[in-house]
This record gives sequence, C-alpha cells and structure tokens, in this order.
Amino acid sequence: MDRYGDVAVMRRLLIDSTTWAVVGLGENPARPAYEVAEFLRSQGKRIVPVHPAAATVLGEPGFPTLSAVPFPVDVVDLFVAPARVGAIVDEAIAVGAPAVWLQLGVVDEAAAARARAAGLDVVMNYCPKLEAPRLLSW
Repeated sequence: MDRYGDVAVMRRLLIDSTTWAVVGLGENPARPAYEVAEFLRSQGKRIVPVHPAAATVLGEPGFPTLSAVPFPVDVVDLFVAPARVGAIVDEAIAVGAPAVWLQLGVVDEAAAARARAAGLDVVMNYCPKLEAPRLLSW
C-alpha cells in the first residue's frame, strides 16, 4: 500500500470533514485548484481560499496565508509547487489542522513525514475529485 494513499484515510476525510483550506486557490476557473474546490463545494464542503491575492473565490473570502484563517479547518489541500510544500505543511501543523492533502504531483516526503509525526492525517499525490467517485460509491 502507498503510505500516503490510505483508502480509509481518504474516505474519512471526504466524508467527515466540513472545511477545506485550498492553498493556491485563485479566481481562475481554468485552474485545477478552482475545479477541485468547486467539486468539494458541490459535495457540501466549505471552501477557504488561501492565496497571496486573498481573493474571494466561489463566494468565500480568501486569506493570504493559512495562519490568517480565523477559524479551524479540517483539511489543508495543497495546490502549490513542491518547493513550497514544506513551509505550508509546517504552518498547517502550527495552526492545528488535523489533515493535509497534497494534490497530484505535489510531493514532499520530508514534509509529509513531519505532518504524520505531528499526528496529522496525510494524503499525498492524490486528488479528492478523482478519488471521491471511487471511494464513495455505495
């Protein structure tokens, strides 16, 4: 089994979480982050855009950093270059997020290991929009 692709963890995050901070989510509907955020919202999730521009996206006010979000989030979903992952994962740990989900192609083994050691659920190199139909079909 892929150690960062545990089916039970992915299923639990997709079912039980309510608030997803989508790091890298901007206003461009052609970007994968927007498409995934739109999907998560259609599944009843609250989306929190986290982007330096802090724009309102899909009707939700944006924040420039994860630390600036004034309420708890259940999952920190990363749509950033792998070189930026470590700092954001460290920030997720610092704010007490219970889970990080690194999107397809977003891989940082050291950051994932730090998150797991801090007690966070970690999914890496998977997409919730692609996994949901497979994992949530009854």
